[in-house]
Amino acid sequence: MVQFEVPAIVPADPQANISDLLVERVKATPDRALFAVPEGEGWRDITSAEFHRQVVALAKGFVAAGVEPGDKVGFIARTTYDWTLVDFALFFAGAVMVPIYETSSPSQVSWILTDSGAVACIVESTDHAARLDEVRADVPLIRSVWEMHRGDLDKLVEQGKDVTDDEIERRRSIANGADIATLIYTSGSTGRPKGCVITHSNFVELSRNSARALREVVEYPDASTLLFITTAHVFARFISILNVHAGVKTGHQPDTKQLLPALGSFKPTFLLAVPRVFEKVYNSAEQKAEAGGKGKIFRAAAHTAIEHSKLQQEGRKVPLGTRIKFALFDRLVYSKLRTAMGGNVVYAISGSAPLGERLGHFFHSLGVVILEGYGLTETTAPATVNLSTKSKIGTVGPVLPGVGIRLAEDGEIEVRGINVFKEYWRNPEATAAAFDGDWFKTGDLGSFDDEGFLTITGRKKEIIVTAGGKNVAPAALEDPIRANPIVGQVVVVGDQKPFISALVTLDPEMLPTWLANNQLPADMSLAEAAANGAVRAEVQRAIDEANKRVSRAESIRKFTILSSEWTEASGHLTPKMSIKRNVILSDFASEIDEIYAAPVNTSNVSLS
Repeated sequence: MVQFEVPAIVPADPQANISDLLVERVKATPDRALFAVPEGEGWRDITSAEFHRQVVALAKGFVAAGVEPGDKVGFIARTTYDWTLVDFALFFAGAVMVPIYETSSPSQVSWILTDSGAVACIVESTDHAARLDEVRADVPLIRSVWEMHRGDLDKLVEQGKDVTDDEIERRRSIANGADIATLIYTSGSTGRPKGCVITHSNFVELSRNSARALREVVEYPDASTLLFITTAHVFARFISILNVHAGVKTGHQPDTKQLLPALGSFKPTFLLAVPRVFEKVYNSAEQKAEAGGKGKIFRAAAHTAIEHSKLQQEGRKVPLGTRIKFALFDRLVYSKLRTAMGGNVVYAISGSAPLGERLGHFFHSLGVVILEGYGLTETTAPATVNLSTKSKIGTVGPVLPGVGIRLAEDGEIEVRGINVFKEYWRNPEATAAAFDGDWFKTGDLGSFDDEGFLTITGRKKEIIVTAGGKNVAPAALEDPIRANPIVGQVVVVGDQKPFISALVTLDPEMLPTWLANNQLPADMSLAEAAANGAVRAEVQRAIDEANKRVSRAESIRKFTILSSEWTEASGHLTPKMSIKRNVILSDFASEIDEIYAAPVNTSNVSLS
């Protein structure tokens, strides 16, 4: 059994809780800008001391409103400064936040509030309040609802003015490391969401050790980041808490359509993103260059960037010709992309799905080191991550300090350490099934190289076994296809079938630009585009590229382009944009049946 384990580099403190991280930060740097909020065309800084003052004031409001230590409080909101303010105020009041994705349906809201036993709920908008109202009769334990857009946080602050500082100090100090800090529900890609009990020690020890491991990122001069992925997800939640501990300035932009202007004004030094964001940046730049008649230049620049980065990673000398081309393209192409991202981005942390070597090498040559990592809700986010001092593009890095990973006989990744959650809430059967001793069974498959770098090879439950007995990992095919600018999502199918095929959706954002660049009507509907010969040929090209990476028996022989898109609202994607494979296979069963109904010459790839 292959196993890599790294001892913690910061001594554990079993008595510490998350609120201690803010108290320590205020003592160390009270006047350092810990957050920035939009103001006019720019940003207004909020110091550590000011954030602490606001946290205590809001915590007093929760106390005055009847929130008791240990109470569960639901929270539905977008990624804003107020999200983290509420988070820490609840910690200081001794309560336990139960975050709910702001895109969750009324039935999901009902399940999470009921299962968690929440006694109160905070919502950001009237839309969120309306969803809660739909199921209010089903959640009788909810005795208080506060709506942020109606000024309810300010009202709470006013209500709590008579609560003493000593009472807040008493409440924030009640929890120790082993106590529950938050209840985060899984996104439900494989069934009903389960509540993950994440402790204070999970966050505290992981933050302290990660800050040391990622020192070059968080201690970079004037380190700052702009969060735009949802803080209801453990990935961004962990980074928010890590930033408070490390003193990194954090801004927020919940509207991804305003991301580029926000990056331009905020100018972060590092980003936190999922691979789809990097794909969008690359594809948008490529299509913009194509529209301006400079597509050939962009593609040559991309090729040079990838070649240059690969040579550097392999420790080989970069030939003079490549160096000259690289310098030229740096002025013509790379510098413009750096400026679009704010001009100061040095690092980017990527997770939730494989990034792919092409994008990793491309952005590396832009001067942006993408540190790809791996983790789950159950591991409080990261278990492995590439480090600025120890990085390999195409892997998810070595294990973090305080974490151990082993591979079971079938290649399943198992994790133990400071980051592993306590249990599934009120679900001892699921908890028992998820552990082998103190090792958490992730359900993901992976492999290590000799230096301890982990590569994710698939998901155990998603392995397709064809009628011929060939085992196929869908991600190896799906990820490169999804990188194509006009592809929205793709699901590879073929379990117990004679060959592998795929369902493909188109990207409604990128499609009009691509159509215009290819002298086709830009206003073509998704249904029209799905039947268009040029569009189908482009998807075929993406599939042909993916097929080059696998054996003949694993290659995609047929595909269908759907006339609709998969979204969170349609029920086919999770809030972090992962596909709900089982739902898709069920909802599009007839389309899959059609693929296999007609005979296919398996010696040739068909466009059927």
